[in-house]
Amino acid sequence: AKPRIAVLGSMNMDLVVQCPDLPRPGETITASSFTEISGGKGANQAVAAARLGGDVSMIGRVGDDAFGRQLLGNLNREGIDTSLVRATDRCPSGIAIVAVEQCGENSIIVVPGANGRLDKQDVSLAAERIRASDALLLQLETPINTALAAINIAREAGVRVILDPAPAPTFFPPELFAVDVLCPNQSEASAILGWNIQSVCDAKDAAAELNRRGITCAIITLGDRGTVASENERPLWFEPVAIKPIDTTAAGDAFAAAFTIHWVKHELSMEAVRYACAAGAFAASRAGAQPAMPRREDVLDLLESEKE
Repeated sequence: AKPRIAVLGSMNMDLVVQCPDLPRPGETITASSFTEISGGKGANQAVAAARLGGDVSMIGRVGDDAFGRQLLGNLNREGIDTSLVRATDRCPSGIAIVAVEQCGENSIIVVPGANGRLDKQDVSLAAERIRASDALLLQLETPINTALAAINIAREAGVRVILDPAPAPTFFPPELFAVDVLCPNQSEASAILGWNIQSVCDAKDAAAELNRRGITCAIITLGDRGTVASENERPLWFEPVAIKPIDTTAAGDAFAAAFTIHWVKHELSMEAVRYACAAGAFAASRAGAQPAMPRREDVLDLLESEKE
């Protein structure tokens, strides 16, 4: 059976600008292209989970505008259940203004729109779906209290909870340490712990500290320096998967979804980390958010090429 994944999170229309370099404060530059691409961390992860073999339900909000209809239509085409996505009257859908430079690095400004209206009532309406799922996957582009409500339902039902804590909040509530898996990137882990994480050794110490604070499996992604994962305060370093970066916008979303799918199917968390590393690398080697989300064969091909 397909892993049943409930994804609670954001849905944005990404307004993507390709530019030679990211602009500095006060600087005006000329971009080479502009595109509209369906995105939002929640929706990106839902698409990745579906493409990787999951039976996925999306819990979120869109606005009563053309972007909202586009966002829903795209998820439906991916075979994702959108019956728990509510359209919000007199409210725009979320948007993200994404600048991507030639090396693949990006700068993003998010306007939450309807994502900011996702509330506990939405979670209550989705409670049965969460309880019936194998895993709940969340991010923090929607209100934290809403995420906490969903986490409580999942924990009471014995459903695994995977949190991608992006963007990292100014204050990280202790209740969020009740999740099974936390997968921040380097800067998010630094914000959560109040540490300056610069090296792989720093990341190992940070991952072990997250274990001590209650996280069963702590994973810190370090971009082109690989990934550190830790259980029982025993951190391991995973080498980066060699790719040519094109756009890193949704690499973390592909990582979180791939880890969730592999972990639910095979119960081996460290193997799931390696699988997720390949999924994130694949996404970084493609342009856009949802268009870059990998399929299972893409990840397996990349892992196979690493052996050669």
